[in-house]
Amino acid sequence: MIRAHRTDVNLTLTHSDRAGEAAADASGLRSYGALLVAILAAFAIEGIAQPGRWEVVFLTVLLSATLLLALQVGRVRPAIKQAASLIVLGLIAFSLVQALSGEVDERAARLANAMLVALAPPAILVGVIRRLRETESVTVEAVIGVLCVYLLIGMFYSFLYGVVDRFGEAPFFAGGEQATISRCLYFSFTTLSTVGYGDLTAASNLGHTLAVSEALLGQVYLVTVVSLIVGNLGRRRARRR
Repeated sequence: MIRAHRTDVNLTLTHSDRAGEAAADASGLRSYGALLVAILAAFAIEGIAQPGRWEVVFLTVLLSATLLLALQVGRVRPAIKQAASLIVLGLIAFSLVQALSGEVDERAARLANAMLVALAPPAILVGVIRRLRETESVTVEAVIGVLCVYLLIGMFYSFLYGVVDRFGEAPFFAGGEQATISRCLYFSFTTLSTVGYGDLTAASNLGHTLAVSEALLGQVYLVTVVSLIVGNLGRRRARRR
């Protein structure tokens, strides 16, 4: 009787644990999926939208929300989340004030973008590594996570190109082409994917070096990190005896 009762209790605990793990898996997948959608939305808006007043506000909000999602996925310390939340709220408020005053000011959006490309990739990678250790297997969340980082690499270099153009002695692009957000993003991803259409090219030696480093990083990341994760999708880690 006692043994049977213990067996029933153990089975109940096992089912409860499995249900908890399934709920955690579903929640994690939703978080990673929402993060990927947010990054793609930010990419599309930066590449298409014109720099109007309310477009800048919306972009600032979207970039800020994407950053907070990335920090949630990475399960960073609460203090870091709170500090990031306060900063992005300040950026959103500043963007709203500028829009209501009739000015088109991209500084808030650029700062939100800078925080995103600087903080989100390491946070996501930390979250992926933790997930791999917890599950001892490669999950869909890990695949989505490394793809998010790939997109953020392109956005990071796009931000760098804009900084070089803004603070450099000469325009970043050859021929005096204006380095708008959409053009920097376009040039960055054509470089990252090594497509290289040639309609936009870097003018300075620094620009050439950054473009080459992005192309190399993009290819190395794809053939190592992404291929390793995708190739082992669903495979469980062999436990040592």
